Amino acid sequence: MKTLVILISGRGSNMQALLEAKLPVDRIVVISSNPNAEGLITATELGIQTASIDHRAFSDRETFDAALADEIDSYQPVLIVLAGFMRILTDDFVLRYQGRLMNIHPSLLPAFTGLRTHQRALQEGVKIHGCTVHFVTPKLDHGPIVIQAAVPIFPNDTDKTLAERVLQQEHRIYPQAVRWFLQGQLKLSARTVVVNDARVHDWVIYSPGLQE
Repeated sequence: MKTLVILISGRGSNMQALLEAKLPVDRIVVISSNPNAEGLITATELGIQTASIDHRAFSDRETFDAALADEIDSYQPVLIVLAGFMRILTDDFVLRYQGRLMNIHPSLLPAFTGLRTHQRALQEGVKIHGCTVHFVTPKLDHGPIVIQAAVPIFPNDTDKTLAERVLQQEHRIYPQAVRWFLQGQLKLSARTVVVNDARVHDWVIYSPGLQE
């Protein structure tokens, strides 16, 4: 059975985009670090299996990550994806799933790692912003890049308007990246990802091209 595990902490809009993408898997399991996460309700309404491990019940990151890993391993997933998972993972956890742990970040990495990406992009006066799907490594937001989408920054943009425009692209490229992985189209080396059979899609700048 091919299983995908999605990790969330909040409302899970990227989770919902993944769930609605009809990905080529037999089972999807959503696990939350917050038992009150809105995304758990959304997943349940869509008929998706869910679980929660409250991070507040653990004294440190190491014990929480160990419990999370035990839960994940019980499903034997081929891929784990972070979709608004608001926990910094320990190196041991990341290395345990090396090459099958993905994240989406709201900037064109390696620019603007960390938090407040939209605010910082506006403050720096950049003209193009966007989002990046990458494999997770111990160094935060520095893993091999799978796909990026760029959007223009307009003179009247605010943090909110820019975030909304970027989020629309997140909902497109994350399912695509996961689909590529599940279909065996990704070739991962130490620092780079090669995507077989990627194609360009409409006016938004994608690299590599987004499939229909």
